[in-house]
Amino acid sequence: HPWGGSPIFLPAAPLHSTYHEDGPPSYYDNQDFPTVHWDDKSVRQAFIRKVFLVLTLQLSVTFAFVAVFTFVKGVKGFVQRNVWTYYVSYAVFFISLIVLSCCGDFRRKHPWNLVALSILTVSLSYMVGMIASFYNTDAVIMAVGITVVVCFTVVIFSLQTKYDFTSCRGVLIVCLVVLVVFSILCIFIRNRIMDIVYASLGALLFTCFLAVDTQMILGNKQLALSPEEYIFAALNLYTDIINIFLYILAIIGRAKE
Repeated sequence: HPWGGSPIFLPAAPLHSTYHEDGPPSYYDNQDFPTVHWDDKSVRQAFIRKVFLVLTLQLSVTFAFVAVFTFVKGVKGFVQRNVWTYYVSYAVFFISLIVLSCCGDFRRKHPWNLVALSILTVSLSYMVGMIASFYNTDAVIMAVGITVVVCFTVVIFSLQTKYDFTSCRGVLIVCLVVLVVFSILCIFIRNRIMDIVYASLGALLFTCFLAVDTQMILGNKQLALSPEEYIFAALNLYTDIINIFLYILAIIGRAKE
């Protein structure tokens, strides 16, 4: 698959919506931004609830796909025999990701933003489910459990700590570019240890991204998202968590070989 492990897939660039972003995601610097409107606690709390509701629905759909593709033998056999469906779903995902990341007006236009996000979620869920189908069932269950613990810990820590992770966002973007270059090397250098190192670095990087993106929805750090950007916020958290899961799955899968 795209993160190493199965020979029928090739490594690809990690998924993170801000990497493709070219539109106004309505970031603001709290030091210079008027606090009368955006920092109103009721508005911000409603925004956070909406983001986590959308995120919960996305993750429920994704891990439902993973469960079906892992435990239902007929479905598992079908997707393994029809690898072309992975590339179709990847194309649909990539197009919807670019639209939601780059078109600020579109992702704030109800209900089309929800339609696009639903298409993205289903296509990515199919991809994740198909990747999981090539792994041992025990490895998938372990990866899901570890991902839940890691993400829950990171989100709670990010909500409670006074340390400003958003100030590190520029460094993480640079690290993401380096990781993409590393993934290209993995295409030509097929090595088990190198794949494990790559997956470990990827899991660590997107854990940091998850901390940054969590704090950006709070509105009390150097960088924040405006409350109208709940789709963009949910998209960032969703892709972070999916990447963490896939990298952890790759680590477990390669370690068991």
